[in-house]
Amino acid sequence: MRSILRLTMFLMLPLLLARAQTPSLTPADIESFLDGVMPLQLAREDIAGAVIAVVKDGKILFAKGYGYSDVAKRTPVSPEATLFRPGSISKLFTWTAVMQLVDQGKLDLDSDVNQYLDFKIPDTYPKPITLRNIMTHTSGFEETDKELFLPDVKDLKPLDDYLKTHLPQRIFPPGVTPAYSNYATCVAGYIVQRVSGQPYDDYIESHILKPLGMAHTSFRQPLPDALKPLLSNGYNVASKPAKPFEVVQPWPAGSSSVSANDMTHLMIAHLQDGQFEGVQILRPETARLMHSRQFENNPRLNGMALGFYEETRNGHRIIGHGGDTICFHSDLHLMPDAAMGFFISYNSAGKGEISPRSAVWNQFLDRYFPYTPPAATMVPNAEDARMVSGDYIISRRSQTTILSLVTLLGELKVTQNDDGTISGSAFKELSGQPKHFREIAPLLFREVNGQSLLGFKRDDSGRLVMAIDFPFMVFQKARWYERSLFNMIILIGSLTVFALTLLLWPVAALVRRHYGRKLDLSPAERRWRLLVRMVCAVDLAFVLAFLAALSGASDDPSKLNRGLDPVLHIVELIGFVGVLGTLAALYNSSRFWNYRDRWWWAKIHHAGIALACLGFSWFVLHWHVLHWGLNY
Repeated sequence: MRSILRLTMFLMLPLLLARAQTPSLTPADIESFLDGVMPLQLAREDIAGAVIAVVKDGKILFAKGYGYSDVAKRTPVSPEATLFRPGSISKLFTWTAVMQLVDQGKLDLDSDVNQYLDFKIPDTYPKPITLRNIMTHTSGFEETDKELFLPDVKDLKPLDDYLKTHLPQRIFPPGVTPAYSNYATCVAGYIVQRVSGQPYDDYIESHILKPLGMAHTSFRQPLPDALKPLLSNGYNVASKPAKPFEVVQPWPAGSSSVSANDMTHLMIAHLQDGQFEGVQILRPETARLMHSRQFENNPRLNGMALGFYEETRNGHRIIGHGGDTICFHSDLHLMPDAAMGFFISYNSAGKGEISPRSAVWNQFLDRYFPYTPPAATMVPNAEDARMVSGDYIISRRSQTTILSLVTLLGELKVTQNDDGTISGSAFKELSGQPKHFREIAPLLFREVNGQSLLGFKRDDSGRLVMAIDFPFMVFQKARWYERSLFNMIILIGSLTVFALTLLLWPVAALVRRHYGRKLDLSPAERRWRLLVRMVCAVDLAFVLAFLAALSGASDDPSKLNRGLDPVLHIVELIGFVGVLGTLAALYNSSRFWNYRDRWWWAKIHHAGIALACLGFSWFVLHWHVLHWGLNY
């Protein structure tokens, strides 16, 4: 008996030691840990300030600010009094409001949303869009960026005005392909407004903020006078001046300003099945439904609950949401099985070399919830790694607008490594080195020395689809004519031909003059030659004008507004002239090619210009760079 007991203790010793070595999740230990991480991270990433709050078992376990809310005034961040802009985490308020109305029988998750609207979403596909589709980001809308942010609060329009004038195309059937949509979330917020009979902001304040005691939270833009002094400045980097207040047009999708302590109230309510300090904002069964998986693209990876992302890490199922404005970057994570929630927000974009919030969250989990993934038993299949290699386009994309070019520029490249693993161009270690993923099951790859997963499958059309484990996202393998290399060869090759043609035009004239040679062309040939060179100049002018018109939009998306429309119409007009000029280039090449007494190199040159014009025209039309409609 004693020998059995000794053997049992010997076998359990590693587990007991591991537990003894795991730090306790206590306020003192959390503060000691984060105090050693955050100041260094803020300095390294050039970030002004951050705030972190942790809840456990229905109470605030830890809340602390780091750095400054105003760098110039050296105002410290306070978890109680400093307001941050958590971006798309705001959507959780909208989803909660929707579920409250579902509780009351005023909304049905599976009914056509058109029945709740005073405008009609077109019947692009046989199945209608439902609130369940919207809350799982499977409504099928393409990405829309115009007036997502506005230059000034005075430019804000009512929700119905925005929704009716910015309706995006439906590019996927509902309930099939996840494609994150701010527009669709705004539709949900507008439905809350129409069905409840209250303006959206009033509804949120009456039915969520006040019941939860969130006195330092608001969706209003501008903020109420009492809250304005509490708002943190937003920065690109801490070493540069602060940016103006960021105005979000689809405000149900991302306009909230909230203190970290207030955010703990929402976290606790969701961790306690809709209840906070005796106040029930959702029925328990409704809250549990909201937190359960509702859609999965690949069953082996995380999916979507009703408005919450799923995340599996360190052996725990986690639900949450991320949020980004131009300056503020935040994450909210709920771990139901541990009754724990974690909120982190930064008031600066920082250098952008890593994701600071992900680094802190992962280190937090590794410290307090240590975990070793099970060993893989499958021998990796080299053929699988070869098959999944290639270029991928994200499902959240502009597909029919002038911004579809962003899809091309943002393609993700999957490559096969010499050791049999694969890497993705967007997946980096904190060191900046590419992550390696090893196959652990057919077409399922896990990060080497990590937990992240990549899963591949074919859709109904046979197209290969890659899903990532977190956040909820899919990438579709690019067809040959969508691949970045193919398109860059066409674009750069065409522009090079145009530029050389124009640059060598005066050079050739000087050479002929030097040697006393005349250009032996008829008057008609001279006119066609001049016209073709003008086409080259117009095409180059279109590219430069297009880039100039959209310059700065990546740093300041508020520039993408209707004030830009007249400029873009002029730019598009230049582009249409250039595309029509392709006919002139083709005609001139065919005429010149038929002349028997012309030099072969001259014929090749004219044919090259014609092919460059043809390739360029295909490029701008295929990628909708030339698109008279300006709903993007």
